Amino acid sequence: MSNEEHVRIAILEQKIEDLKPIVYKIDHAIEKLSEVNTTVSRMLAVHEERISKQEEIDTVLFAKVDKLSDKIDRNNDSLFARIRALEQKVWKIIGGFAAVTIIVNVTGLLLRTGILNNLLAPAPQPVIIQGR
Repeated sequence: MSNEEHVRIAILEQKIEDLKPIVYKIDHAIEKLSEVNTTVSRMLAVHEERISKQEEIDTVLFAKVDKLSDKIDRNNDSLFARIRALEQKVWKIIGGFAAVTIIVNVTGLLLRTGILNNLLAPAPQPVIIQGR
């Protein structure tokens, strides 16, 4: 081997020695990235589990809200039916009272004017007793 080759080999060995700390740093960085990757994977798994549990809870809550809404609708319908029935009764009572009032007033008017007396009991015909 020539001297020039020895110098080249020496230069290459020196460059390799200079690169060793950089390679060690890269290896250390790769190890740290692997640890971070593992930690992130665990966190993602935990978050996925939480999200799936929250979705289950949301499904249950929406079902309960739907049931409650249906129950409220049924109660409202029942309440409105009862109110309508009560309104009908009130209007019937008012109508009956109005009819009775009109009948009483008309009857009173007819009695006062004597028309009803003539209708119910015709005026007596004068009886003339003739002698024999």
